[in-house]
Amino acid sequence: MPDVYELRKKRKRLVQQIEDNLDILIGSVSSKGLKCEAYNLTTKIAGKTKTKHIPKDMVPLVRRMTKRHQELKEMIKELSEVNWLLVKTGEDFRDRGTL
Repeated sequence: MPDVYELRKKRKRLVQQIEDNLDILIGSVSSKGLKCEAYNLTTKIAGKTKTKHIPKDMVPLVRRMTKRHQELKEMIKELSEVNWLLVKTGEDFRDRGTL
């Protein structure tokens, strides 16, 4: 099992990375077709697909934000694994203010 000190350090780093990357959008960017240059943000809400128009000049920002959402999901999975390893140590590892 990894060292508790190293796990706490990794957890602190992950918590900070997650906090720094919360400007996200859930969904995917799609175009309306080849004839006109228009874009949508498509997402599922309560099992239904919802589409929102993206202004052309905002497409790069929206793409970065949707990509950041995917990266954030991976960070959360990694944090969960680190938390589990810390739980297995039997110690109260939580920092006040982070949980």
